[in-house]
Amino acid sequence: MGYNNIHFERQRKAELKKLKVAVLANLKKNAPKWEGIAEDRWDDLDSEKTVLAIVEAIRTGGYNSEFLEGDETLMITLPKYHPDICFNICEGHFGDSREAQVPAILEMLRIPYTGSRVLTLAMALDKPMTKRILWWHELPTPAFQEFDRADETLNDDLSFPLFVKPSREGTSMGVSVKSIVKTEEELREQVEFIIEKYKQPALVEQYIEGREVTVGMLGNLIGPVARRLPHPYNSPRIQSGLHFLPPMEVDLKPYLLTDAVYSNRLKVALADKIDYLCPAPLDEDMVDEINWLAAAVFRVMDAKDVSRVDFRLDVNNNWKPYILEINPLPGLAPEISDLVIEAKAEGITHAELVHMILDAALARYGIKLPGLI
Repeated sequence: MGYNNIHFERQRKAELKKLKVAVLANLKKNAPKWEGIAEDRWDDLDSEKTVLAIVEAIRTGGYNSEFLEGDETLMITLPKYHPDICFNICEGHFGDSREAQVPAILEMLRIPYTGSRVLTLAMALDKPMTKRILWWHELPTPAFQEFDRADETLNDDLSFPLFVKPSREGTSMGVSVKSIVKTEEELREQVEFIIEKYKQPALVEQYIEGREVTVGMLGNLIGPVARRLPHPYNSPRIQSGLHFLPPMEVDLKPYLLTDAVYSNRLKVALADKIDYLCPAPLDEDMVDEINWLAAAVFRVMDAKDVSRVDFRLDVNNNWKPYILEINPLPGLAPEISDLVIEAKAEGITHAELVHMILDAALARYGIKLPGLI
C-alpha cells in the first residue's frame, strides 16, 4: 500500500471515529426489584456480556460507541454523549408499550436509531393486536381469543387442544408444557394463572401440533407495499431489500415430555445445551414460502432494519406454516440468540451481524459515512 493510500486510510478511520453510536439497552443487573417479583420478570433483559459485545463490535468498525442504560436517565445522558445514531435493543421495564418508550424519547429528541419505530414496537409487543393485523391482512395465523377474565365464554372457532400464553411478554415468558391445554378445566386454570402472575390478558390460540421454525431478516423492503397477499397467490412476491437468514428449528425431541414447545425454560436455563438445527431441514419450496410470509409480516407491521418471525408448521395439514408472532427486537446475545445462530450458519459473525443492522439504519436515515462520501 502506497503512502497516499495509507494516509487516506488513517484519515478515514479518524473521521469514522467522529461518528458516535450509543448502544441503548436494559441490563438485567440494573432492573428494578421488589418483594414478590416474578422469577422470570426480567428474562428478556440483556446481560452485560451481550451489551459489551455490541459496543465492541461497533468500535471495531471504526465508530465511537458507548453504552447508555435505557431508562429515565437517558434525558441526561443522551444530550451529554450527543450520539449521531443509537443502536437500540431496549426492552423497557413497565407498561403495555414498554419496548416503544425509548424510541419515543429518541423521536422527541430527533435522534436516529436502529430497528422498528414506536408504533410497530408497541403493536408487536401486544400479541393479540399483532394477530388482529395478520388476520385482517389474510396472513395465516392460528385462530385466537384474548381473555381478560378466566370465565369468559370460549369462541366457537376454537377447539381443544389450545395454547395459552401472556399477551405482552417476550422470551417465551409464561410458556411451558402447561401452556398446552386439552380440557375446559385446564384452560380456565392456565388463563387464571397467566392473568394473576403477569397482570395482563391471556392469549389463547388454536394449538398447532408440529415443528417450530424461526426466520431472521435484515434490511428494509424496497418497492410497493401490499395491503394483503397478492392475488392470485402466484403473483410476484415483493421482498426486495431484505436479506433472509437461514431458518432455524429447535430440536425439541429430547424435551417432548417436559416442554414440547420452545419454552421459557429452554430459551433461558438451557439455551446453551439444546440443539439448534440451522439451516432447518426444510425443502426449497418451504423455505421460499416461509421467507415470503416473513416478508409479508415485516411489511404489514412496518418493521425496520431487523426482525425475526416465528412459525409453527402443522403436522396435520401438510406442514402448512402458521405465523405465531414477529419480534422486531430479536436478541443479540453472542452464541445463544436465535438471530445470532442463524447468522453464524451463513458465516456471518456477531460483529458483522451488528454492523448489518447498523448499516441498514444508516442507509434508511440517509446518514453517509465520513470518508466514504
